[in-house]
Amino acid sequence: MSLAEVRHDWQKAEIEALFALPMNDLLFKAHSIHRETFDPNEVQISRLLSIKTGACPEDCKYCPQSARYDTGLEKERLLEIEKVLTEAKSAKAAGASRFCMGAAWRNPRDKDMPYLTQMVKDVRALGMETCMTLGMLSSEQADQLADAGLDYYNHNLDTSPEYYGDVITTRTYQSRLDTLSNVRASGMKVCSGGIVGMGEQTTDRAGLLQQLANLEHHPDSVPINMLVKVAGTPFEKLDDLDPLEFVRTIAVARILMPKSRVRLSAGRENMSDELQSMCFFAGANSIFYGCKLLTTPNPEENDDMTLFRRLGLHPEQGPQANIESDSALLAQASAKQDKSTKQFYDAAAL
Repeated sequence: MSLAEVRHDWQKAEIEALFALPMNDLLFKAHSIHRETFDPNEVQISRLLSIKTGACPEDCKYCPQSARYDTGLEKERLLEIEKVLTEAKSAKAAGASRFCMGAAWRNPRDKDMPYLTQMVKDVRALGMETCMTLGMLSSEQADQLADAGLDYYNHNLDTSPEYYGDVITTRTYQSRLDTLSNVRASGMKVCSGGIVGMGEQTTDRAGLLQQLANLEHHPDSVPINMLVKVAGTPFEKLDDLDPLEFVRTIAVARILMPKSRVRLSAGRENMSDELQSMCFFAGANSIFYGCKLLTTPNPEENDDMTLFRRLGLHPEQGPQANIESDSALLAQASAKQDKSTKQFYDAAAL
């Protein structure tokens, strides 16, 4: 009998019981399911670029891109397509198989859509998977992006419905669910997860995963983010989450959504190699890679590859993306990255 049963009827009590398991039992269960469904030593790699940074009208209490908070982040206009393509080529050379583009918007305007769809077409022409996160989407906008060839759309639920009002007041939970429905109806793949360490309780982490797992179709990609506390945001002084609770969240996500990619997302810069290793064992099999997420650092490509070699992991190989066999391209791509840039940011923040 398969351990990796796909269900859409998870009860809150069942999920809380998983969180309460002894750690060894939880990790054994999660890893067994992970091993049955995926190559346990393969990690999908995505590169993330902010195509429009800052001045977002939303009040997400974790987000330095909100216009409501003084975080020192400078507003930037929508990037030119050529600049986006330069970054995409660099990402591909450094081993990324998916290129994600995000804009700090409540929702894109209709006049932005031709520009965005052309961006998708041009990046796909490089032979990479594409992903965007632009805020809420209407069904018409989702269809336009799908027609352009967009592979994934990211729109996170962030937390449980019960705790959501303590995090965001300018966008409803239902509006997030509606966007996910529009994305799925258009034929695109869904990328949706949340953020932990925002002062929520275990029951809220269970509630978030329940919402994701009980969608009609599980998200194809589930980013699990550790809160990155940024000065100037309302959440800057929250207590740190116990790292083992983060591992538990990864493990439970893997059990509930056995065929989804579970992405170890924001907060990795502050995670030890040992903590990341536990997350990979618990079922995380995707990462954001290189330079920066938001205005906070992310482990450099070479650091990630060093850890991969120590653990015996290997990147999922996209078209012509072979980081192990082309060190010259990797060195060239790494040398081009400006470590002071603010162009890279966390898709989970939208």
